[in-house]
Amino acid sequence: MIGRTNHMSGKVLCSLGALILLFSISLGAGVSDTPFVQEYHEAYPLEEGDVRALAIDRTGDVWAGTRTGVYRLDRHTKEWIPLAEEDAGPVYDIIVGRTGRIWIGAWNGVYQSTPDGLERFEQINCPIAALCPVGDSIVGLGEGGIWRIEGGSCTFEKVPYSKHFRAVLEDRNAGLWIATGMGLYHHTNSGYKLFQTQSELLGPDIHGIAYAQDGNLWIAGLGGITVYKDSNRIGHFTPQNGLPSISIQCVAQGPDDYMWAGTNRGVARYDGRGWSLRHSRRWLLSDDVRDIVFDSHGTAWIATDAGVSAIKRRSMTLAEKADHFLDVCLTRHVREPGLVEKCSLRVPGDTNTWTPRDDDNDGQYTAMYLATESFRYAVTRSPQAKANAKKVFEALRFLQTVTETPGFVARTVIPAFWTTMADANRKISDRQWAEMVVHNPREKRVETRWHPSRDGKWLWKADTSSDEITGHMFGYLFYYDLVADEAEKRHVARHILNIVDYIIEGGHVLRAMDGTHTKWGVWAPEKLNEDPDWAPERGINSVEILSYLKLAYHVSGDERYQKEYKHLLDEHDYAANVRHAKTTNLTWRTHIEDELLALAYPCLMMHEDDPTLRRLYGVSVDHWYEAVKADCSPFFEYIYGACVGQTPQLKKTVESLRDASLDLVRWTVDNSHREDIQIVRTPEWEHLQTDRLLPLSERGVIRWDENPWRTVQGDGGQTESDGVWWLLPYWMGRYYGYIQPPQ
Repeated sequence: MIGRTNHMSGKVLCSLGALILLFSISLGAGVSDTPFVQEYHEAYPLEEGDVRALAIDRTGDVWAGTRTGVYRLDRHTKEWIPLAEEDAGPVYDIIVGRTGRIWIGAWNGVYQSTPDGLERFEQINCPIAALCPVGDSIVGLGEGGIWRIEGGSCTFEKVPYSKHFRAVLEDRNAGLWIATGMGLYHHTNSGYKLFQTQSELLGPDIHGIAYAQDGNLWIAGLGGITVYKDSNRIGHFTPQNGLPSISIQCVAQGPDDYMWAGTNRGVARYDGRGWSLRHSRRWLLSDDVRDIVFDSHGTAWIATDAGVSAIKRRSMTLAEKADHFLDVCLTRHVREPGLVEKCSLRVPGDTNTWTPRDDDNDGQYTAMYLATESFRYAVTRSPQAKANAKKVFEALRFLQTVTETPGFVARTVIPAFWTTMADANRKISDRQWAEMVVHNPREKRVETRWHPSRDGKWLWKADTSSDEITGHMFGYLFYYDLVADEAEKRHVARHILNIVDYIIEGGHVLRAMDGTHTKWGVWAPEKLNEDPDWAPERGINSVEILSYLKLAYHVSGDERYQKEYKHLLDEHDYAANVRHAKTTNLTWRTHIEDELLALAYPCLMMHEDDPTLRRLYGVSVDHWYEAVKADCSPFFEYIYGACVGQTPQLKKTVESLRDASLDLVRWTVDNSHREDIQIVRTPEWEHLQTDRLLPLSERGVIRWDENPWRTVQGDGGQTESDGVWWLLPYWMGRYYGYIQPPQ
């Protein structure tokens, strides 16, 4: 009884400390949730693709010129309407004249819009590669000269310029800038000047020209962008100063005064300080960008070789973004009996074709969703959050009870009628087994992964890993502390103790159905301390088992868990294992262990009241944070804050939550071809990685156990993320006061 009393007084002191910490954080510089601009993509594919030019008329209609002709987008049906003139393609340029009429440069001359469709300007019978308005006239380039259309007539001026016309722009003084494949010409009434040499341009193969807000001329082509003020070169942009590609195909000034550059690797934007990139199918139908125009709402309409992409903007708060992601999660990512994970898309990117799927880590990531709803409930007292959390807890408990063992936890369950699942049962021949064990001496021969439930309704998956147990315990910790009432606490505690007792009785391993440990479910001293093949897991698995035992003691007050905890620390030197649990060995390092430590540390830091052990765990957490802080992960940052009371990169991580795309489809994002980065082999040797961390909007959708530095991420749009990777740090940030409620 004395032990129980001491334990409870320790809990009270620890709780008071946590309250003081929370209070001090809440009074600190939490980031205000003010509205920000959220970009998102809408796709408007054209069957034949190959869009060369775009224009937006005064009514807001979008016009597209392609290899086959001219199309106008119906704003109501969002379908492309082909214009009646059959001979209008190929099209090379489309502009809006000063009177609002659409002008089209095509293979056989110039077309203009009329109330009845298109009308060809009969006086011009040659390819017109580029158009621009000049006063009340229209200038077109073709057949080695300049055509000027005014009223119903036109004139032609032959010029001694390159015939490789690409673009034309009025110089604001009745002259013309003419971009060609052989340089830039400045045409005036007094003659012309050619800019072509290396001292004048990065390269003479010019594709686009545009004025910036400050009046400077941006000249884009192969080699990058050269900037002129009047007729003097004043600067340039190449990959050495942030431009993602040297192959620039068009350039335009956006309504926010950003400069947009279309490349063969996506669309880049310059905000006056640096460049960002919108690429991959998340943002564009194709990365081959040919033209960019803007409507009155600030939407960027982008011509690609696969159709037209619109990058739209809306104002929202982080709270509204959280509502959006939660809606996605509840709509497509919760499957019976309440598990939360990715879903499959029968048609890549089409969320209307979603189907549920299983994953080895269903248990872990469902438990992280449990923590998410627990934090949301603690912040909002939302009945929905509490109901969701309770359902998810019961789903996780079912992963244990369905096995009909004292404490073994299944990786996941699926309905018995499913015929497709990950890692189906299979026979392993002796020859195959030899290959497996030579490759990995810790391998386990598991042929029957899936087992039927007693009632025949489910198949449950065995060979559960330490990852799953660590994820479960993380979710239970916050459900117990933040959501459960007294009766529910007793229910949760019994479940936790069943699992922990099963691990202790098995000799600090997770015993499988054959009586031996699962492949990864090992926390035993004789393995971690004495078996050299377990050296990479020595630190992390020591932290894990200590956190399980601390949680068991926290929810029960039973001294035998504390005794077991101290036995591992003192008799088996787990204290030494824990001190630098995070390995920085480039061969052994993985982001899986970064995440698992993030899941294991909170219980130790929040519910340990021994000052010596708190200092030990503080050293371990600091060592981990030094290794992960470069990732700028909001989840890692707020875990660190929960453990030690500070978040050194708060503003950066909040900005990354804002920057994250609304699109959770796991499109393939390939940054290996970018020219503004270097390919390296750090922080892990296993993968090719970028030498600087790219913004979330320029990376694939990942979870926090994946390497954010990888050059290639995603799965081609075959799955959609559940969004928990974003929701969990957001609600943690709200709970700990790092993110303020919306104003």
